[in-house]
Amino acid sequence: MKKKVVIVSGASRGIGAATALKLAKEGYLVVGTYNTSAESATKLKLIIEEDGGSFHPVRADIRRFEDCEGVVKEAQKLGQIYGLVNNAGINRDALLIRMNHIDWLEVIETNLNAAFYLTQLVAREMLKNREGSIVNVSSVVGLYGNAGQANYAASKAALIGFTKSLAKEFGSRNVRVNAVAPGFIETDMTAGLNEELKKKAVEAITLKRFGRPEEVAEVISFLISERSSYVNGEIIEVSGGISL
Repeated sequence: MKKKVVIVSGASRGIGAATALKLAKEGYLVVGTYNTSAESATKLKLIIEEDGGSFHPVRADIRRFEDCEGVVKEAQKLGQIYGLVNNAGINRDALLIRMNHIDWLEVIETNLNAAFYLTQLVAREMLKNREGSIVNVSSVVGLYGNAGQANYAASKAALIGFTKSLAKEFGSRNVRVNAVAPGFIETDMTAGLNEELKKKAVEAITLKRFGRPEEVAEVISFLISERSSYVNGEIIEVSGGISL
């Protein structure tokens, strides 16, 4: 029997790396994409393999359809593609009147277009096998918006509509599509926030702290696995209650 493969985009750091670690521990063969962080991807591979797991890093610029094709072909060589985690994301924050159009495009291409490319490429196999789970990593910003993040919010809100539409398209073939919407998580993206913004954020969070990547990975692994076999088209906040 072929080993079940899960593709995780942006797997070398933050939520992606935590997700790759978690899924590998659960017995999946994880194919993780990275672009510029080759050293981090190599370190993650060593950590996972020392723990008895399987991790296959693939360098790709997932803004390019051709690179996404290469990732999927690599995954298909290794086993049955069972899962996909569209995790890769960037931010290029600015007020709209000051936002460079390149910053708009780069965020949309990375956060949204790449998810479309990878999902379309894996969907045929999943639908044929009548088995699969896709998890899109959105954001609370996609649910509620945020000043200075129109591009990021637009991309993450679009992922929510993408998730719900595909849940309706794929559900009859036993392929589930869900999303997580993280809040403030301790990653490179939030590390750049100034202390005043961090303080205000913590005050708004009912648990009074930022989340950890591992806490998001727990929810993603649940949604990928058969433990969530009757969950489809859902958007699960992992935000410490920031929206309450």
